[in-house]
Amino acid sequence: MTVDARYCPRCASALPGRPPVSCASCGYALWVNPKPTGTVIIVQNGEFLALKRARPPREGWWDLPGGFCDGFELPEEAAVREAREELGVTVRLDKFIGMYLGRYTYQDEDLPILDCFWLASIVDGEITLDPGEASDYRWLSLREPPELAFPTMDKAIVAVRTSLESAPTGQ
Repeated sequence: MTVDARYCPRCASALPGRPPVSCASCGYALWVNPKPTGTVIIVQNGEFLALKRARPPREGWWDLPGGFCDGFELPEEAAVREAREELGVTVRLDKFIGMYLGRYTYQDEDLPILDCFWLASIVDGEITLDPGEASDYRWLSLREPPELAFPTMDKAIVAVRTSLESAPTGQ
């Protein structure tokens, strides 16, 4: 199911159709915009840090540390915050990897998301998982990664591998 608002969030009048739509009663315009996220990819010795999801959607799948932006939070701020919440560490964001449009299906809604990825380094702390977020962690091969929880993550891992393979020696 896609996002299907039936009533205006401002005046509660019935909407004439699916978003994008304007309310015939008050003129409020409603869109379904992608929700931004911030995610880190921590790489060491040709491997990246992955978390096993502890809850839906995609419970039990390998995931990357990250999540949705809060309110007016920038994606890079969300990436740092999520790493702290999920891993118990402080990270430094390094190279920006890219943005990928994807889907997050939850509670019978198919939400558009804009996933933003950064290479990152742990600068303080030891990995201590939040059990509400992740049940395990593992260093996985960049060359032969498993399918991750969301397709945007698979694309970002390919971009990281390509970037690292094309970097001049010594960087």
